[in-house]
Amino acid sequence: MNKIKTIIIDDELLAREIIRTYLSKKNEFELIAEASNGFDGIKLITELKPDLVFLDIQMPKLNGFEMLELIEDPPIIIFTTAFDQYAIKAFEINAVDYLLKPYSEERFFESLERAQKLISSQINHKNDLTQILNSKITSEEYLHRIVVKSGSKINLIDVDNLIYIEAQDDYTMLYTSKGNFLKQKTMKFFEENLNPKDFIRIHRSFIVKIDQIKEMEMFEKESYKVTLANGKKLPVSKSGYSKVKELLN
Repeated sequence: MNKIKTIIIDDELLAREIIRTYLSKKNEFELIAEASNGFDGIKLITELKPDLVFLDIQMPKLNGFEMLELIEDPPIIIFTTAFDQYAIKAFEINAVDYLLKPYSEERFFESLERAQKLISSQINHKNDLTQILNSKITSEEYLHRIVVKSGSKINLIDVDNLIYIEAQDDYTMLYTSKGNFLKQKTMKFFEENLNPKDFIRIHRSFIVKIDQIKEMEMFEKESYKVTLANGKKLPVSKSGYSKVKELLN
């Protein structure tokens, strides 16, 4: 059997050293690369196509979940983190494992065994991982930023800079104070994962940042539009009308 090609992605040197030491005791695994941030991690995974990645979640600039969004065909992932609240999002389905720092050598080897089993059934694993990444975030974990890849460029969009979102077939267009960005996510995803205290769906095709709404007016009989702070006018559906009216009262 070929060795399992493995990559470590963690911004902490000590954390990488621990994984490297433990991994060296298992001949079935071959460490082929390491990265200290998500951007380098994406490059390594894309170029080297590992079987297994040890991935930290909380990293500067690009966290582990955001990094995985940008990889079309993710390998088997073992998350390593000091923050147990991420387990809710990552493991609603027990498709991959996570190691809560600090972890023992015994616990590490348990993860390796699970990874070996998953590698033999990668089709199911990839379906599960996709479901995890597209699943609803818990109420305490609403989106704070959105990762958008455009060619070789990666943009990190702060949700505070969002003005509104428009549905465009299987994509959404994000209109921000910094420019417009196309994202391959559904309106349902954003409706569920943006804080409802800050965003409202006014129409099947539009989600708007609440503080950007300046007024609502009748456009035609039983048809309304909202005017945003930048002067943009957007249609309001019947269900959206009652929600906007309540906000403006």
